[in-house]
Amino acid sequence: MQKRSVIAVILLSLVTFGIYALVWMVKTKNEMNSQGASIPTAWLLIVPVVSIWWMWKYAGGVEHVTRGKQSQVIAFILIWVLSIIGMGIIQDAFNKVADQGALPNARAMG
Repeated sequence: MQKRSVIAVILLSLVTFGIYALVWMVKTKNEMNSQGASIPTAWLLIVPVVSIWWMWKYAGGVEHVTRGKQSQVIAFILIWVLSIIGMGIIQDAFNKVADQGALPNARAMG
């Protein structure tokens, strides 16, 4: 996972009226998928009811890359209820993962 400033994630999301939030979600989704998560295409975010399911899958990816330190339920609540602030909290968890090093590639594990 790439380290990003938590403050920058929050401020850029506010200044761009949420556009950066979408960019952040797509970038982090791709990073999580490269670490073995299974998150579908971010285009599903624009489909009203399906976007909730997509956020649930995204939260599952967060749990996967943080090795369970950030649970899927908590990550989902952070994204859905706290929105930009929740994204900052999740980015902090990603930064901790980046400090520890990347997960082994899931395909290499067999």
